[in-house]
Amino acid sequence: MQGDPRSAGAGPFVAQSGPSTPVYGAAYPYYGAQGHSHGMPYPAPPQTQYTQTQYAQAVPQYFAMPPQQPYIPPPTFGERLRKEGAGARVLAWVGGAVTLLGVVLLLVLAVQRGWLGPLPRVLVGAAFGAGLVGVGAWLHRKPVARTGAFALAATGIATLYLDAVAATSLYGFLPVPMGLGAGLVIAVGGLLLAVKWDSSLLAGAVVVGCGLCAPLITWGFTPELVTFLLMLQLATAPVQFRKEWWALSLTAALPPLTTSVIGSALHTQNVPVAVAAGVVSAVLALVTLRCKENDPAALAVLASAVLPVLVAAALLPKTQSALLAGGAAVLLVTTGLLVRGHSGNVAVIAGLVAALQATVTQFDGGAVLLGEAVVLAFAARWTRNRFVLGGAFAFGVIGWLIALVTDVTPALLIVARARTTTDLLTGLVAAVLLLAAAVAVPWAAVRLEVLKPAKLVPWLPAGLAALHGAAGLVLCASLLAIPDRAGFLTGHALITVSWTITALVLLLRGINVVALRVVGLVLVGAAVLKLVLFDLAALDGLARVAAFLGAGLVLMVAGARYARLVASR
Repeated sequence: MQGDPRSAGAGPFVAQSGPSTPVYGAAYPYYGAQGHSHGMPYPAPPQTQYTQTQYAQAVPQYFAMPPQQPYIPPPTFGERLRKEGAGARVLAWVGGAVTLLGVVLLLVLAVQRGWLGPLPRVLVGAAFGAGLVGVGAWLHRKPVARTGAFALAATGIATLYLDAVAATSLYGFLPVPMGLGAGLVIAVGGLLLAVKWDSSLLAGAVVVGCGLCAPLITWGFTPELVTFLLMLQLATAPVQFRKEWWALSLTAALPPLTTSVIGSALHTQNVPVAVAAGVVSAVLALVTLRCKENDPAALAVLASAVLPVLVAAALLPKTQSALLAGGAAVLLVTTGLLVRGHSGNVAVIAGLVAALQATVTQFDGGAVLLGEAVVLAFAARWTRNRFVLGGAFAFGVIGWLIALVTDVTPALLIVARARTTTDLLTGLVAAVLLLAAAVAVPWAAVRLEVLKPAKLVPWLPAGLAALHGAAGLVLCASLLAIPDRAGFLTGHALITVSWTITALVLLLRGINVVALRVVGLVLVGAAVLKLVLFDLAALDGLARVAAFLGAGLVLMVAGARYARLVASR
């Protein structure tokens, strides 16, 4: 059928004529109303049927792939120097650095020799710096001379900034607030010029030049130096929001943070300035990360912002040091919980470091650290934060090492001598917290899928810490109940039996877990070795009998039960 659109090759079927069922009605009188025949049936008009035909084979089309570009390694330093104009750039920037150093020497020499007065010195320095900036702006009009323009402008801006520093701290001509304001205005103007000229090199040169030369004018790492460098860091904030100059934030943060740390170490720094350096750096880093998520330089600044505070806190008396470090820890951890992404994780890590310093400073022994490890383990499970879990692990390991030296020492476990009630209570608390940390941290790691139950090696340190804590718990409790040699012997008998019971539990629970099964067998071997090497020699009388009988009975029950479970698998 030509009238059927399906016969035009549009589909897989073509029409064919063929018989069909009769059609009833007035148009076909040879059939009754009920379909009964009154004679020869009149054939109904043919209806179309369709048979499937072969699909046309699609012609494959091939697209030519663009040729892969060969890897071109970055140019080496020598190749860069051999490029056209490289020598001119090196000469221009070296000349700018030498000129800036000469300006610093002139500012200092003017004071030493008594040349002119404070006002003429300031005016001469300002005129020289402004002249350099003006010459640089004039040269910038020609593209071929822009290398020298950048060097001249950077030298002039740094000269103006250092002139403000000298007028405040060296000459005493300007009050500190006015000098800081002048330095901020100069730095902002210079960096905005770098934005206008679209030169990150100019911005970096201004920051580096001012940061390196300012300590030479202040004659040391004084609080005024840190505040001037903080003004320089604040001046970079508008530039960081408008340009993708990621290195500028790190370049601007290093001078105030470094000078604050050195000043605190040399006892020439005060605590408020150190706190200001840390707070300004952290706030600017967080604001930058708000605009540029996961910026590596801003993350580095956020991580190092706590250093001035911690160094200043370490030099204070015990209580003040703990309060300062603890306050920094609270602020950073709270910030980390409120801010998402890598910036929040970095803040949490920095806060945990501050909390560690506060704890170690205020408290002796490892009990508090172990308690914090337990709390952090549950916090990591609740927040599903692996960095918090890492903090729990670090606190637990450090607390365990401190407890091994101070609270639950090897001498406490193997030497039978009189102990004070205070020492026993301290050891008991530390042992309980050590046991809790040895259980909580691996549990949180399994819940966060950091640690797999089938792996054996990570469980061995946790099991060793748990045995240490359990042994200290049993022995300290026995000595508190029976404060003489009998308590020591009873405690060790209970320790041996408890080890065998723990091994039984691990073997039964580890019927399908290789790691638990291996740890249980290792613990059985440890219990037997303790019986032979320690209990047989150290214990006597009923304690020795109880240790051997108890351990033997538990091991026999464990063997029978374990064999039944293995046979029923």
